[in-house]
Amino acid sequence: PSVPYMSARVFPSTFTYSIPVVAGRKFVRLYFYSASYASLNASDGVFSVTAGSYTLLNNFSAAQTTEALNFAFLVKEYSINVEGATLDISFVPSAKSPKAYAFVNGIEIVSMPDIYSSTDGTLMIVGQNAPFYIDNSTALENVYRLNVGGNDISPSHDTSLYRSWADDLPYLYGASLGVAYSANNMTIQYPMGMPTFVAPVDAYGTARSTGPNPQINLNYNLTWIFSVDSGFSYLVRLHFYEIQENITKINQRVFDIFLYNQT
Repeated sequence: PSVPYMSARVFPSTFTYSIPVVAGRKFVRLYFYSASYASLNASDGVFSVTAGSYTLLNNFSAAQTTEALNFAFLVKEYSINVEGATLDISFVPSAKSPKAYAFVNGIEIVSMPDIYSSTDGTLMIVGQNAPFYIDNSTALENVYRLNVGGNDISPSHDTSLYRSWADDLPYLYGASLGVAYSANNMTIQYPMGMPTFVAPVDAYGTARSTGPNPQINLNYNLTWIFSVDSGFSYLVRLHFYEIQENITKINQRVFDIFLYNQT
């Protein structure tokens, strides 16, 4: 927690970092810990952040956001494509408040493989027959990244991309927690041709199911609920690895998946 949250740089006016990079996809992570820096009122820290041509945050208040979410600090993560050799990240205090200022506690930029793009029309909009295209002009914000059935996975235990994976338990609906289990005496092997950076081994070593009793698990759904902002498109990636030793045959475990009440 001491790095990077115990220090900050405060901007009373627009300030731009010009960071030399190699062209390509980048994870851009911004770290915020709301406090009264330089005796400034934390509630006046309202600002926007741009990275190249993308607006990452607009009239953002770290104080209001952390209070609403009951978080101590915030990490905002984005995937953006950089065309040139420099990435400009600008912090702009809100023009709506005369006392507004911007601040940031940490900036992290990680080169990443292009694991999210889909330009061949195979990425379909749920509930529609229309494809969705993600190309170099598309910027993405990470909203949730969960390790189902297991504990938090810290960036140091991720596969080369330093992603954070959170425990899925707080997002489960009601008392229907299902059964969480982990791999026993099993070596997780990635399929031929699949890169290991798709997700860390720890993410595939745990899982959650409705349970082994068909009479019980047919009577309920295993459901996660996520709070999101309306008006945006969301890319949902589901990771599967069969780690239960008693599941050995095709079609032995068959189930349906619903996203936003769509099959």
